[in-house]
Amino acid sequence: MKLLIQWFLYAAALLAVAAVYGGVEIRSFGTALIAALVIGLLNAFVRPVLVVLTLPVTLVTLGLFLFVVNALMFWAAASVLEGVHVSGFGAAFLGSLIYSALGLVIDSALRRLFP
Repeated sequence: MKLLIQWFLYAAALLAVAAVYGGVEIRSFGTALIAALVIGLLNAFVRPVLVVLTLPVTLVTLGLFLFVVNALMFWAAASVLEGVHVSGFGAAFLGSLIYSALGLVIDSALRRLFP
């Protein structure tokens, strides 16, 4: 049950990103649901490989390069999906920052609801 609620809230967060920031466009809530799923799968399977491959750069930048990795995951999901448009890497970067901030709020709220 918690996983379904989390999935719906992350889809709503994607719609909020699109509403707040003009560089990200999402056609509908159904598209946002699919996009949230794709972003989650990319973060689960592709992101760890990228983190390991970019470890030297991440260490030199004191972890700040992880923001670039997050933006790449966001941009990759948008490029794979129909109905999701990100206007460029800068838009993906800002969109991923907003999405991550909303994700922190969602995770914090769900931890309180489902201990």
